[in-house]
Amino acid sequence: MDANKRLLLAIALSFLVLVGYSYLFPPKNNTTYENNTTQNRQSVATKKEAPNVAVPTKSSEVTTQTAPVATDTTKTIATITSKKYTIKIDDLGRIKSAILKEKKYKTEDGKPLDIIAKDTIRPLEIRFKDKAINKLAFENSYSASSSSLDATNSDATLTLTQNLNGVTVKKVITFHPEGNYDLKVEVSGNKEYFITPGLRPMADKSMYMVVRGALVREASGVINTFESGDVKQIKSFDKVNVAAAIDRYYTTLLFSKNSTFSATIAASGIKEHEEEPVIFIGAKGNLDLEGYIGPKEWKLFSKLDKKLEDVIEFGWFTFLAKPFFKVMLAIFNFVGNWGWTIVLFTILVKIVLFPLSYKGLMSMQKLKDLAPKMKELKEKYGKDPAKMNQQMMELYKKHGANPMGGCLPMLLQIPIFFALYRVLLNADELQGAPWILWIKDLSVQDPYFVLPILMGITMYIQQKITPNNMTDPTQQKIFQWLPVIMTFFFLTFPAGLVLYWLVNNVLTIAQQAYVNKAYESYKAKQKEIKNKK
Repeated sequence: MDANKRLLLAIALSFLVLVGYSYLFPPKNNTTYENNTTQNRQSVATKKEAPNVAVPTKSSEVTTQTAPVATDTTKTIATITSKKYTIKIDDLGRIKSAILKEKKYKTEDGKPLDIIAKDTIRPLEIRFKDKAINKLAFENSYSASSSSLDATNSDATLTLTQNLNGVTVKKVITFHPEGNYDLKVEVSGNKEYFITPGLRPMADKSMYMVVRGALVREASGVINTFESGDVKQIKSFDKVNVAAAIDRYYTTLLFSKNSTFSATIAASGIKEHEEEPVIFIGAKGNLDLEGYIGPKEWKLFSKLDKKLEDVIEFGWFTFLAKPFFKVMLAIFNFVGNWGWTIVLFTILVKIVLFPLSYKGLMSMQKLKDLAPKMKELKEKYGKDPAKMNQQMMELYKKHGANPMGGCLPMLLQIPIFFALYRVLLNADELQGAPWILWIKDLSVQDPYFVLPILMGITMYIQQKITPNNMTDPTQQKIFQWLPVIMTFFFLTFPAGLVLYWLVNNVLTIAQQAYVNKAYESYKAKQKEIKNKK
């Protein structure tokens, strides 16, 4: 097999390993939603108790508290509504429920999506370093300034107050229509405490390899992410400006626009989510922060604070994925359809890479024609590798062929593909986004498998018209079966990702057909020049 074919096979197999791993070893999914059917559960007491997670401190010693078993028994004391959400606050001053009201956010059974799971650490929960006060904090209820607020057209402010035997806790929360809020915490007596954005939303049940857990953005711009099982001991950060609990599409976060705060990461210790990381923000006395709960919308984050764009996690190829996504957003603003945005973006990438691709494909054509001469050289100088390589290089130079010429376009496609792979997997904007006809949602699989099958067919056609000088029958069979293998893997992939690959194949076929024709013209001219001599 020549270098180009080996590289293409390596790319395909690497892709299968990367995405196939998520199917063979899917993440644990123990999520229980407030609006799901009730499952068999351990009986719980009605008394509120202090949490079983360690209260984080900067020292190496960690004080553990008694476990709460009854987080579901807390009462709702305030409800805030807007066009985008319904948020409920419980009597421990936490966000108990955050229901997204837009049509595209639904559970599998079609109900409105609540991104806060049961029996877990909830956003805005406060814990005290002093164990006695901490115990009181989970035994005494907050009072609310209003039981119902409307943030549809304007801001709505809620004041929550809790009395802890001489220590007064006050949370003043101003909710905005988009899901963001301003938070002011006042604690009398200069007591040390910790507030959390809560455990990550648990609304995504897919098996894709996306980051789920906690994210801390330091003032320096360094991004730290933690997934389930990553936090074996408490980790501390001094200068943080964003602390987010993240799922594939959703987040609950706290941030500061102009200042920093300290944050620690610990394993939750909560049953069913024991190894999930949770963030605690340390404070003493008063604290001013901003928060958000809901989908990770790029435009909204850009408007609120550019730093929040880092909460949309694109993985290893973030340096490419972010600019790609910005270009796609610009295209979408022009065409108004994410399916056509993917098509046009793929065409744009092909146009940009065409000069390199053209040279590489022409080089592959020349290598195909030189295959018999290369075979002769191998037979003649096989016992003298240095001499054989010298003769090979002279042959390449004489005919203007570059054995690595066809590799460069393929190498460039690797980071481009994986960056787009992460964009199309993580972009909330694709949720519920239709394309044409039967494709009603680009973030889920094609219901009739039309796109994956067409992708496999175009991949097969592409193989047939691409120069091939393979001689090993085993290698030939592996390469011939790649379209079938890839089709199988793509059956359950998001339609948007399959659409990209399909369009890329179609453009590659057109590109290869053009190069084939151009090469025939080139050979004809070379023959004419030779005859004239």
